[in-house]
Amino acid sequence: MRSCTKVSRLIVALLISSLMVLVSCKNEKHEEQVRSSNPKIDKLKLAPGFTAQHLYSPSEDKKGSWVSMTFDDKGRMIVSDQYGSLYRLKIPAISNDTAAVKPDIEKLTIRSSGTPASDSLVKAVQMGYAQGLLYAFNSLYVMVNHRSDSAFQKGSGLYRLTDTDNDDQFDKIDLLKAMQGEGEHGPHSIILAPDGKSLYLIAGNYTDLPEMNSYLLPKTWKEDNLFPKIVDPNGHAVDRTAPGSWVARINPEGTDWTLVSAGYRNAFDLAFNEDGELFTYDSDMEWDFGMPWYQPTRICHVTSGSEYGWRTASIRWPPTFADDLPAVINIGQGSPTNLVSGRNAKFPEKYRKSIFAFDWSFGIIYAIQPVPNGATYSAKAEEFISGSPLPLTDGVIGPDGALYFLTGGRRLESDLYRVYYTGKDEATPQAPAANSAGADARKLRHDIEQYHSKQDTGAVSYAWNYLNNPDRFIRYAARIAVEHQPLTSWQTKALQEKDPVKLIYASVALARTATPAVKNDLYKALLSIDYAALTEEFKNDYLRAVELAITRMGKPDGAQKTDLIAKLDAHYPAPTNLLNRSFSKILVYLDAPDAVSKTMALMEKAVDDTTGTETVSNSSDLIMRNLQYGMDIASTLSKTPPAQQIYYAVVLSEAKTGWTAPAQEKYFKWFYGAFGYKGGNSYIGFIDKARKMALAHVSKADFHAMDTLSGSALVSPQGRLLAVAGAERPKGPGRRWTVEEALPIVEADSGTRDYDRGRNLFTATLCSSCHGMNGEGGAVGPDLTQLGTRFSAKDMLEAIIDPNKTISDQYTAKVYTLTSGNTVMGRQMSETDNDYVISQNPFDPSALKKIPKTDVSNVKNSPVSIMLPGMINGLNPDELKDLIAYLRAGGNKDNAIYKAKVTTASK
Repeated sequence: MRSCTKVSRLIVALLISSLMVLVSCKNEKHEEQVRSSNPKIDKLKLAPGFTAQHLYSPSEDKKGSWVSMTFDDKGRMIVSDQYGSLYRLKIPAISNDTAAVKPDIEKLTIRSSGTPASDSLVKAVQMGYAQGLLYAFNSLYVMVNHRSDSAFQKGSGLYRLTDTDNDDQFDKIDLLKAMQGEGEHGPHSIILAPDGKSLYLIAGNYTDLPEMNSYLLPKTWKEDNLFPKIVDPNGHAVDRTAPGSWVARINPEGTDWTLVSAGYRNAFDLAFNEDGELFTYDSDMEWDFGMPWYQPTRICHVTSGSEYGWRTASIRWPPTFADDLPAVINIGQGSPTNLVSGRNAKFPEKYRKSIFAFDWSFGIIYAIQPVPNGATYSAKAEEFISGSPLPLTDGVIGPDGALYFLTGGRRLESDLYRVYYTGKDEATPQAPAANSAGADARKLRHDIEQYHSKQDTGAVSYAWNYLNNPDRFIRYAARIAVEHQPLTSWQTKALQEKDPVKLIYASVALARTATPAVKNDLYKALLSIDYAALTEEFKNDYLRAVELAITRMGKPDGAQKTDLIAKLDAHYPAPTNLLNRSFSKILVYLDAPDAVSKTMALMEKAVDDTTGTETVSNSSDLIMRNLQYGMDIASTLSKTPPAQQIYYAVVLSEAKTGWTAPAQEKYFKWFYGAFGYKGGNSYIGFIDKARKMALAHVSKADFHAMDTLSGSALVSPQGRLLAVAGAERPKGPGRRWTVEEALPIVEADSGTRDYDRGRNLFTATLCSSCHGMNGEGGAVGPDLTQLGTRFSAKDMLEAIIDPNKTISDQYTAKVYTLTSGNTVMGRQMSETDNDYVISQNPFDPSALKKIPKTDVSNVKNSPVSIMLPGMINGLNPDELKDLIAYLRAGGNKDNAIYKAKVTTASK
């Protein structure tokens, strides 16, 4: 689940919400939403042939917000409240009788054998706060995510609960391993291996890696990036370093821990496919959106010793690094929570071969179908289930072959659902057969990976044969196998290697493993490689090997430095953005004479290349699914930052020499323009930090001129936001407003309201970008000037706090179901014989998207408002009163609401 967004964006969502409303459809393809007796079901979009049941709402029954689940050996479900206890549920069998589906619920109290359950014991939390649950080996494994306090004394870690006296109640708690880390990037899930002999668990990048018994990924990780380090200006993960989010394997007793993989940002869950291969769903950092180091959420193949390159902020590795691995498929923006294999579902074969990936932010369950691709996989993906709002937390295939899933988290409204297949295709609960495609390549990788956990005299000669294998995952496995062997057994072999690709990968291994004493020999070997004769892929790997030599061994000395600069400079600029990124940062770092002039020339004409960065979900398609997060996307898409230019600008911020006066002026003037683009929450701060890093190399005489030219006046004193003249941002503290609480405060106000503060809140929060008010502002949403003449304060507050109560028909928003199974949401602007033409971005209404009618199966109205409730929860009472007053006044300063109020005593 994501970090909290700014109050400003919440208020934007509040006022734009009136644009997102629903009307009936008249085209022959349109169908009215089939209503059930439960609106929680009506909001779900399901894959064809599937039926959903809403089983329970724990939050309505004061049992918290549930985030994890498992089934025990008796077919009962065990769940955990994110901030509370464990519960055990008896789930009724699948039935069309909706009245009969409510489960029996029991709060688990863990007490020693024979100890009675006193009232105080029942009320206390003995075990809970779990983000991972697994019943296996006659035990309940609980991954607690919590900092010990008076409410619950147990801290983060993996616990094992057992029933020692066979009375069907857990009476013993064992802490298998304590962990340092908690919160949304703390310890997460735990699953059973396919062979039923071991467990796999995963933790986020705020969880310190505990001491392990063994490491399939050699314990030699460092930051290893010459790109200038700019930590997040909003303070996220500024002190977190490699290895990031990690995966471990343990034995049932929890006495033997092995690090399997690392380098994720905040991967939440794991799943095995029918081939016994492990996958995870890693998160993006939405505050980085628009920056060259942003990476979308993605499905990753968790192989032995794999590294997926998370590093904090700007120094996050791209997936093209030779010592990194690429994703199976990029999903897009979102908040990954659960990942569950469909192997044992009573579904059609396509879905039994799928892995279901849950996105909390945008309420989508994707069906990911891995496709063998050499020793790894590519993937296809489709939208399986979606809804708005649908904050998905966890899911599991039940003993009956149905998919059970939870919504909630962050104390949001929580629900338990069951989805089962009722279509005509064959549906069986048996796990599908393993893929024959790719079997040989996977076996070869596994054969190499055996040397990740042991030293063997034959390991180097065996693995060395595969350092130049065409399959990237096999090359990676071979290099890791070599790194696990004693350095004395392969260092000389590496330096004498003549095959250029083997030498590149041997150099990567040597840089990561050897001491700086080998520096000169390593550079000599790298200088011997004929760069021009390499393919583009191996040119990229060569530059990474050079970069690693520099980060681990230091810059080359004397003639070697001169020779390396000459070698690289002869091929710079290169034909691709990818190669130019590596060339620019290495040559600037080495103080190459022409590095600044060549990089400036590239920066002026740089065009972004999206090849290889395609995602399942287009950013524009997500805007209306969740305005709380969608507004950031909408803002960025309205004026997308030039990522390649930003990359060069950040690289040049470290350039101390090579500047001419005209080049320096042009460079700093670029920053002024860069502040005009829209990015994620940290975009302005990142640009300003790069600007200040560059100013540190400017002479004292030129500093003031360059500081002004680069836009110092555009940025707030803190450097994280644009300065808004006279604008006041919400100060809070807010509260969870209800109409019953807010209305008396607004209506009984006897003071004089502050027009300037109301207007400044409206402007500073970007509401005026979309809505007109008294002749000013945007025209995307409805003009709000007459709002106060048509609606009472109660009407306004009800629309803000409970947007589902009344849905206006002034504007239209539609959900288009595609023949692929995916959905697109937008406001229909026009229609031709062949296409629907829709607008999805309230910040850029001219950006229209055409949907071919041949791709659309039907168009329906969403059964719920896509505005989230509670958008004013960040405001304090005075701010609430000033904002409502400004809306009621229609932006008119002379409105009576701003006249001084005279009390009886003063007459």
